Amino acid sequence: MNPMPFYFFHWTAEIIEHLADNDVTPEEFEAVVLDERSELTVSRATGRPARIGITEDGRVLFCVFDWIDKDQTEIEPRTAYEIT
Repeated sequence: MNPMPFYFFHWTAEIIEHLADNDVTPEEFEAVVLDERSELTVSRATGRPARIGITEDGRVLFCVFDWIDKDQTEIEPRTAYEIT
């Protein structure tokens, strides 16, 4: 069994506001990224890493971020939105 990933999330007021515009909370973003069942992919628009996963209330989110350290333990969220 793989251990649950652990990351440090670097939040700014700007990104929190941007996520809110898309009806996504920081808690939902983190839950999707930390969920071992979420799919790691790449944003076609930016080439940034992303995860696709399901929120507690059943919405499917596309969460885009940057790794900000070489060990890939620190994440700077960029955007997230619901997909169908």
